[in-house]
Amino acid sequence: MLPTKCVFRMALLALLWLPAGAQTAPSADPSASASADGNGSREWSVGPINFSGLLDGYYSLNFNHPASRSNQLRNFDVKANQFSLNMAKLVMEHAPDPLGFRVDLGFGRAFDMIHGSETGPEIFRNIEQAFVSYKPPKARGLQLDFGKFVTNAGAEVIETHSNWNYSRSLLFAWAIPYYHFGARVTVPLGGHFSAGVSLVNGWNNVEDNNSGKTVGFTGAVTSSKVTWTHNYYVGPEKSEVNRGYRHLYDTTLLVTPHPTASFYLNFDYGTDQGARLLRDGVPLEFSKSRWVGVAGAARFAVGKWFAIAPRLEWFHDADGFSTGTVQKLKEFTLTGEFKMAQGVLTRLEYRRDWSDQPFFDRGATPGAFKHQNTLLAGFVAYFGPER
Repeated sequence: MLPTKCVFRMALLALLWLPAGAQTAPSADPSASASADGNGSREWSVGPINFSGLLDGYYSLNFNHPASRSNQLRNFDVKANQFSLNMAKLVMEHAPDPLGFRVDLGFGRAFDMIHGSETGPEIFRNIEQAFVSYKPPKARGLQLDFGKFVTNAGAEVIETHSNWNYSRSLLFAWAIPYYHFGARVTVPLGGHFSAGVSLVNGWNNVEDNNSGKTVGFTGAVTSSKVTWTHNYYVGPEKSEVNRGYRHLYDTTLLVTPHPTASFYLNFDYGTDQGARLLRDGVPLEFSKSRWVGVAGAARFAVGKWFAIAPRLEWFHDADGFSTGTVQKLKEFTLTGEFKMAQGVLTRLEYRRDWSDQPFFDRGATPGAFKHQNTLLAGFVAYFGPER
């Protein structure tokens, strides 16, 4: 008999390539997210349930030729000098009317990285999101969600095709959480502003590691050409300890002056209050870690089938909390995208990471170089709306 995990993965692959049995629908609104790129695709549905999904793989060449065959500082395109499956994913959802739900199932290297700190049952690692929604008919757009959902923070998202570049920024990998488990509420306030609040277990865990809770606040100002989002999370994140809070402020400004040109600027600042310092058994103070970074990116569409997207960023891990080394990092990425057909795209990407400290492996020597250059070719096939 096949193991349960094998059966699950075989079924998921079958669903991803299931023949379309429903009509198409308009693509998602590109202005809804800083990471949406207008590559609209088809929506499949069976009765009241809508389906979407993707298959995402790549080949990455690391010019340092590390013996580990791993790209350092990356969260998804982590495998070097080999082909790798980043993600295979299926989404099932029903928009709240007034009740709804969403479930994202999948596997691949991205799911392993997202759930690297997850302590719950193994099946949690194959569930990116699973939440129910309630939207009261007379509440003027207010929506309540409960379950596991991706974070509001960041200028990028987990799904490759909904970003401008193939690789994720340093800020997405090292400054913010991936997901939360708990409750959240969002409400539009007028035609150009929306706000939300969440109460969750913490960062990247379904089962809490302490009895404290993390609170999140979000707000967004939108117009036809500008979207400005703000996110703030605060709460205890250490195992079995409710003292010493982690704080994160994240903001993204997205500007689309023309349908063929978009720009964003993303800023993150975080602190974490660590263990209490002792001297001869006498408590002195809590240690404090800090990280800060800024990223800027642009996307230029050249015709209907090709686009180019540069990105530049700076990240200061002032106390080594995120990367394990006290360092200042910079990163430049240049991505070319060719849309082969509706729902199928390829990306060719050059990226250079460099640090003010010897950090990157070269050959069999760890921490030998201050820089890392990679060249990547990625392929993504997807169906359904982007978000």
